[in-house]
Amino acid sequence: MDNITDVSTEPLGESHYVKPLRMHYKQNGVAKSWDLMKVHDAVAVLIHNTSRNVLVFVRQFRPAVYLGSLASSACTDPSQVELGRPADAAGQPGSRGVTLELCAGCVDKRKTLLEIAREEVLEECGYDVPLDRFERIKSFVGSVGLTGSRMSLYFAAVADEQRTATGGGNPEEGEVIEVVEMTIDQVRQYVSQDDVLSPPGFLFCIYWFFMHKLKQSL
Repeated sequence: MDNITDVSTEPLGESHYVKPLRMHYKQNGVAKSWDLMKVHDAVAVLIHNTSRNVLVFVRQFRPAVYLGSLASSACTDPSQVELGRPADAAGQPGSRGVTLELCAGCVDKRKTLLEIAREEVLEECGYDVPLDRFERIKSFVGSVGLTGSRMSLYFAAVADEQRTATGGGNPEEGEVIEVVEMTIDQVRQYVSQDDVLSPPGFLFCIYWFFMHKLKQSL
């Protein structure tokens, strides 16, 4: 997963996933503009395996996180990160771009949020969960300065017998996903770190679980 080589960048052309835009508007009569990205909304699911009292996550390589780690490095020339071949990419481990996340997916098909959530849980983590077993947590707006996309969060309590597949994502789409199980204590230690390679929705769901579900799982 973290064997990353031959890193390079180029200007973005047509994309199914993101669309760069510049919005022009007036605020209180003053003309303004703002650069942004139009992206798909998403759903994410916090999975609790009650058979063994573990939380189930996914680990995968995220190019944006990896590239961001290069840009923040003191030895990196930012101009080389933007376009072309980053000067120090060959010397940086791919682990710098590997994140721990909730099972999640884009809302890019004509299905309900719950149907997409169910598909992602089966595809990424291998659990076959009925629609009525998903509990809605909350939705929020992510990346308010860049995308304004909405993330819808759900919770699913599962048991070992519901795992009907190995998960790991869709190889046809090039997905390389590792299913990760963590005990409550391991999760608590992970989110207590100073530097956490996980998105905000992950952290929100963990603290939501601690507040609303932890006593039930003990």
